[in-house]
Amino acid sequence: MTMIAGIGFASPWLLLGLLVLPILWLLLRAVPPAAKRQPFPAVTLLLGLRDDESLSDRTPWWLLLLRMLAVAAAIVGLSGPVLNPAQDITGSGPLLIVMDSSWAGAPHWDQNRSQIEAELEEAGRAGRPVAVLRLTAPEPLQFLAAGQWSRQLAGMTPQPWVAGPDQLATAQEMITATELNFDTLWLSDGIEMAGRADLVSRLAERGAIEVYESAEPAIGLLPATYEDGAIVLRARRSATGLAQEATVQAFGLDPGGAERALTSATLAFDAASAQAEVQLSLPMELRSRITRFEIQNTRSAGAVSLTDDRLRRREVALISAQSTDEGLALLSPLHYLRQALEPTAELLEGALADLLPANPDVVVLADVARLAADQETALTEWVEQGGLLLRFAGARLAASDTARDTEEPLMPVRLRIGGRSIGGAMSWGEPKSLAPFAEGTPFYGLQIPQDVTVSSQVMAQPDPELANRVIAELSDGTPLVTRKPLGQGQVILFHVTANAEWSTLPLSGLFVEMLERLAVSSAAKLPDAEDLEGTTWRATEVLDGFGRLRDADTLPGVNGPDLVAAAAGPGLQPGLYTSGNRAYARNVLRDGDTLRPAVWPASVPVLTYQGAEERPLSGLLLGFALVLMALDIAAALLVSGLWSPPRTAVLALALGFGLAIGAGPQESAAQSPTGQPSATDLTSDLTLAYVLTGNAEADRISEAGLRGLGNVLNLRTSVEPAAPYGVDLEVDELAFFPFLYWPITDRQPMPSSEAYARLNAYLRTGGMILFDTRDADLSVAGATSAAARRLQQIALPLDIPPLEPMPADHVLTRAFYLLQDFPGRFPRGQIWVEAAPADAEQVEGLPFRNLNDGVTPVVIGGNDWAAAWAVDANNVPLYPVGRGFSGERQRELARRFGVNLLMHVLTGNYKSDQVHVPALLDRLGQ
Repeated sequence: MTMIAGIGFASPWLLLGLLVLPILWLLLRAVPPAAKRQPFPAVTLLLGLRDDESLSDRTPWWLLLLRMLAVAAAIVGLSGPVLNPAQDITGSGPLLIVMDSSWAGAPHWDQNRSQIEAELEEAGRAGRPVAVLRLTAPEPLQFLAAGQWSRQLAGMTPQPWVAGPDQLATAQEMITATELNFDTLWLSDGIEMAGRADLVSRLAERGAIEVYESAEPAIGLLPATYEDGAIVLRARRSATGLAQEATVQAFGLDPGGAERALTSATLAFDAASAQAEVQLSLPMELRSRITRFEIQNTRSAGAVSLTDDRLRRREVALISAQSTDEGLALLSPLHYLRQALEPTAELLEGALADLLPANPDVVVLADVARLAADQETALTEWVEQGGLLLRFAGARLAASDTARDTEEPLMPVRLRIGGRSIGGAMSWGEPKSLAPFAEGTPFYGLQIPQDVTVSSQVMAQPDPELANRVIAELSDGTPLVTRKPLGQGQVILFHVTANAEWSTLPLSGLFVEMLERLAVSSAAKLPDAEDLEGTTWRATEVLDGFGRLRDADTLPGVNGPDLVAAAAGPGLQPGLYTSGNRAYARNVLRDGDTLRPAVWPASVPVLTYQGAEERPLSGLLLGFALVLMALDIAAALLVSGLWSPPRTAVLALALGFGLAIGAGPQESAAQSPTGQPSATDLTSDLTLAYVLTGNAEADRISEAGLRGLGNVLNLRTSVEPAAPYGVDLEVDELAFFPFLYWPITDRQPMPSSEAYARLNAYLRTGGMILFDTRDADLSVAGATSAAARRLQQIALPLDIPPLEPMPADHVLTRAFYLLQDFPGRFPRGQIWVEAAPADAEQVEGLPFRNLNDGVTPVVIGGNDWAAAWAVDANNVPLYPVGRGFSGERQRELARRFGVNLLMHVLTGNYKSDQVHVPALLDRLGQ
């Protein structure tokens, strides 16, 4: 494309036609030779007569100008002018495409992919071999044909970390190992990486470098903190210069267990500031349900901040047998507990009978020997349901007969009478220190101060289970802290008092650390690496580059210090980690992290994605030329006197506008074969919809199939669907349709990011999509079709839950008809639906599990159901299914599956309710 005055021309040689305009002007201005005068006597009779009609011997100047403009517009329009044309990179030889491929590039990932597709297409036309290097996951360079990379492009996604020095060093080694010289196209995410300059220098030795980088700054959320009674959210951005606002939403579970946006706040960046901060004051009950914070409308792992125990202040009930006015404050059994827990927990004090109905997280009994029978029963049930009971010894417990002869539910071990102290029956010569905490205990790794000693304790009776229940002991091997599980909760006993009467432990910082390790309180600040020494953490959920949570699968464990101090990468992915009963959220950004804009050498050109949109001008200019030509016709008729002015003007305008509309650029929107019903029609009737694929034959089969299924529903059920509708994912609102049939073709275009956003919202709000790859004949034989591979690419950005092959007790087997097979045009392809919960169990004596969990958002198969349902205008099947009677039976089962599918969409899992069990058992013959 040739650029002239900022406008690109596809055929610039046609502009030479403009040189003909002066010649045309002269030709139109030419005057015929003057007439020779020849006297004729009879003409004298005409002297004095007037002639109202006159003929001009010259074309008027304004008509000449009109014609010149029409010809010029036609010439320029035919030369293919384009405003803001895209600039293609030209070159020869190998091309290396480098991608930062980090979370910072996720918001404009579609732009990256579109740019790469354009470059691969250009390289393919030029015959240039191409290699792709993703810095967050570097692999050895392979210079292949551009078409091979085009097929792999859809599976490439950003990673939830930024390439570190080790990964950049690996990339340099791979470049060094390649002997070829090549040009480099770098798609940058806009943030600086340590070691980038060395990599740029290495690439510059091999050829030219060009960079594409988004002009928008990258934004990331820091971990949320709890300060002075409010949640504090902080964000960083990579560039300053403009004021900017971002809305942060807090997501969590509502009382029904569904995830909701619980609240939101606005982060405001000053023009000169790279940091913004906002505070959220929420009730404790609401705060404890928050699972993550997200920056609205930003698809990025850096825009997500997961929460853990650090944000949630636990409710701790403190109960003592000693009255509040007995003794001095420092001798109170609860004084040191209050000092240790007040900064990080909500403290509740009072009688057990009053506090237990409030369902606190932890109950602390300080030297409480006996409880009333009803209180003991209630406390036992509370612990079994997941509560934590923390007990401290004292004079009352040592003097009582609690847990002497038999083990009691609310004591982890049996106790000896009396106790052990300096000068007692089982005397010590001197106070005892604490033994190092053993590996595998919750206190492992804590440093024990030398001044922590124990002078008295209650002793545990020897027992075969005693060794397994000791989690801390003194230097002489006697238990200091014991623990046992009780139901889903646990009971813990400190064999010393909660005050300084028997030991100096409550006076030390070790006491606070031990309480935190037991999850008695939530930490108010991030733990240091030393605090997690000796612990191993396992990932339960991790973030992908777009900020979506997924199962951690079989990721290896992470050492505690690395979880806090190490940078995120392949071995430490951002997500939620657990160790025992503690949870830790490792986010993309840590406290103290900053984002800096990428710095490039002056010799490297940096282009931006945000340019003016390319606009072809050919249609506009050709339409303008036709309008001028129409006006020329009208003017010529007017000058010649052959037409009256009003009629001439009307004819010229009508002709001109008609020609302009016909010649102008047209955008053809995909139309449903049955027309475009209005929103009122779509909401008043049930409309079966199918996704337009761009393949006319596939769309025609889909329309005929849904028409046939609608006829079956109309005849056999109370559902009366309207005519099928072809949905264009790029423009149509999906909320009107409870069901979408999506046939997959091997050349189906990928939806845009806006279309994916609508699809994910559709799936989250109860819609269902039936994906039909129409390849069951290949999949049964063990082959993988091109349609199946295309479905994998299309489904990758979709928020689809875990899937499983349809179980025999799924509600689709009995939503309307009782079915075991679900054939279409092909008989027995595998069908996938949303996986049932892992804890779902079949009730004894019933043929199916009780699963009332809503509608599966997707059903995936390849049986070509639309072809089996398809009928013509006379309700005659369009395509053969099987042979003879067995084929018609197969078609009937396909129709029944369609009825079950629509009933499941419209009524949910009501057939899983137990009220239907007798009728279903009778139908099943059981």
